[in-house]
Amino acid sequence: MALTAVAITKARGRAKPYKLTDGDGLFLYVTPNGGRYWRMNYRHMGKQKTLAFGVYPDTGLADAREQRDAARKVLAKGNDPAEQIRLEKVAAAVAASNSFKAVADEWLVKVEREGRSGVTMKKLRWLLDFINESIGKRPVASITAQELLIMLRKMEGKGRYETAKRLRSTCSQIFRYAIATARAERDVAADLRGALIAPQPVHRAAITSANGAGGLLRAIEAFEGFANTKAALQLLPHVFVRPGELRHAEWADFDFDKALWTIPPYKTKMRRAHSIPLSRQALAILETIEHDAEYSSYLFPSLRSVDRPMSENTIIAALRRMGFAQDEMTGHGFRAMAATLLNEMGLWHPDAIERQLAHCDNNAVRRAYTRGEYWDERVRMMQHWSDHLDFLRDGAKIIKGTFPKAKAGE
Repeated sequence: MALTAVAITKARGRAKPYKLTDGDGLFLYVTPNGGRYWRMNYRHMGKQKTLAFGVYPDTGLADAREQRDAARKVLAKGNDPAEQIRLEKVAAAVAASNSFKAVADEWLVKVEREGRSGVTMKKLRWLLDFINESIGKRPVASITAQELLIMLRKMEGKGRYETAKRLRSTCSQIFRYAIATARAERDVAADLRGALIAPQPVHRAAITSANGAGGLLRAIEAFEGFANTKAALQLLPHVFVRPGELRHAEWADFDFDKALWTIPPYKTKMRRAHSIPLSRQALAILETIEHDAEYSSYLFPSLRSVDRPMSENTIIAALRRMGFAQDEMTGHGFRAMAATLLNEMGLWHPDAIERQLAHCDNNAVRRAYTRGEYWDERVRMMQHWSDHLDFLRDGAKIIKGTFPKAKAGE
């Protein structure tokens, strides 16, 4: 006799376990403590076996019968339902490990071990969190270009064209990693080249005139904020590195005997070590910073934690406090200022200036050659640049095309 919902509800625990049969091998197994479990007895290849279908009331009578009928169809084909369930679980586990998110997580571990900076890793995770919300659980091999485009269009809908472009590029790297690890056959993100809105290049604001640079340097000298912030502002024009490279500067990166600052590859944008000759002025600024490597390894530690560098907003906030608007000067603007004024001098080879800006040539052979050829010139150039900054800061009257003369031997 088939079971009813009423009979199942009334089933109570007894001294010994017992069964309430439903038909075609399906029964409800009731334990002494009142637990009710769906089971199915069947025979395959001459052996008696039992399948488990779940616990009542989480699995109802209709669900249990549906699973029984499915198992009987498998048996009718001569297969073992228990083995098929096991294979389905294995397939589900494989599919989960092949999801876009699983592949992306593996790729993130890989690129982090390859030396990507903490800031870059933070940005990559932020980008992927956005895409994982929608397609993260999907098998990477089954994702279509159209699916990916829908997600990127959402980003574009917020006016974030550059972010959408970077996200497409990041997804492309993940699909290529999936291909290399035999979990996908093609990079669908590559199909979207040209489909996204091309963002207009935004040039960071910078002061590039001699008079403007002099005013900026005088404002820095008059800055009355935190001493370490002032030291960072004073040093940045002399070394014109990227603000992130300045923030992450550590005492261990400096060789004061050789007047040299070497930024290791994992801290640079191009993932190549970058060397900065330190002028007398730069060394004097560094001497004003209290050097206590046991307190913090950073030259400019965060006020909140000595284990972290100063905030990326510190330089920008200081510039705003001094009265320089967002469209007037930024932390990156010191690089443009140096590049413009150094080139206007006409004293230095353009490649020497580019090398000092860490704008590396893509040709490895030429890159190695220019590094050796222009090092001595870069040393002289950096000292002359610091002398020129002093000249501008001290309020000299600047006439277009005139600069302090390089001394003999410079």
